[in-house]
Amino acid sequence: MANHFEHLQSAHCENGVTRSLLTNIGITQITEPLAFGIGAGLFFVYIPFIKINNGPVIAFRVMPGLIFKRVCKALGIHVTRKKFRSKEKAKEFLDARLEAGHPAGCQVGVYYLSYFPKEYRFHFNAHNLIVYGKMDDQYLISDPVMEHPTTLSSYQLERVRFAKGALAPRGQIYFPQDETNISNEQIKQAIIQGIKKNARSMLQPIAPIAGVKGIRFTGNKIKKWRKQLGEKKAGLYLAQLVRMQEEIGTGGGGFRYIYAAFLQEAFAFIPNEKLLEISAFFTQAGDLWREAAVQASGIFKGRLGTQEDYNKMGDYLLEIAGIEKKAFIALSKLKLHS
Repeated sequence: MANHFEHLQSAHCENGVTRSLLTNIGITQITEPLAFGIGAGLFFVYIPFIKINNGPVIAFRVMPGLIFKRVCKALGIHVTRKKFRSKEKAKEFLDARLEAGHPAGCQVGVYYLSYFPKEYRFHFNAHNLIVYGKMDDQYLISDPVMEHPTTLSSYQLERVRFAKGALAPRGQIYFPQDETNISNEQIKQAIIQGIKKNARSMLQPIAPIAGVKGIRFTGNKIKKWRKQLGEKKAGLYLAQLVRMQEEIGTGGGGFRYIYAAFLQEAFAFIPNEKLLEISAFFTQAGDLWREAAVQASGIFKGRLGTQEDYNKMGDYLLEIAGIEKKAFIALSKLKLHS
């Protein structure tokens, strides 16, 4: 079952899986930035009462699975998504899909991915990849964040598909159902819908720990961490922020750059100059997220550590919150319908 499949490298796993699976059914207009923007993928949330690797959950994107779901829904594409209690049934379902000549997206855990460098393997269960064939006991894998296709044995794939812990994938498999043609007008309407949805989620979150309010909330919290948590634990929390920002998927800065690229690509479908102007705000926010990561790294590695260093770190996030708020308010006010 060495089915034909074009491996496409991407900056982020779910964007890449979405683009590749849609390309496989004939929808070639969707790029990684368009997938991310139509899927309203940009987000922020700080959840102190849920821990991953002994640190608070800090996310820079929407929940895993939402980008693929939203893109397909916006384009009118039917999707199959299944989870399993039985490892045997999960394997049978995937094998039948491959035997029919079709690839499938899978949510997996990172820790046991044998082809990942050891420094990137930790307990995170929301990675996405594509299985597109099988040769003997080896599954053919297209992981969008890797330069080339790779393989996993039956045991290795089962292990990552049924990883334990937070966001346990439970053998999750998903794919678009039918080949179809999508018009540029459909993409235009999907872009408009994605922009509106993302502006709402960032400006009107359901809780103050999310959206631009969440960025501001976290910035103010960071200024108190040194005194409240002690230097060691505060440093570990900052390390968690950097890990979630820079090592899990594309992270904070990278997602802002992708969203800037989305607005630039959206201009081809909606020729409004304001889209190009607003994209510059997201590039600026991305630059500041990267600068904040450097500041945080300096603290948890011991090069920095005074209260002023924590204040500077918090101020980065307050500035970012202001920029992203301004950008999304501008997007929400745009008249995008022709």
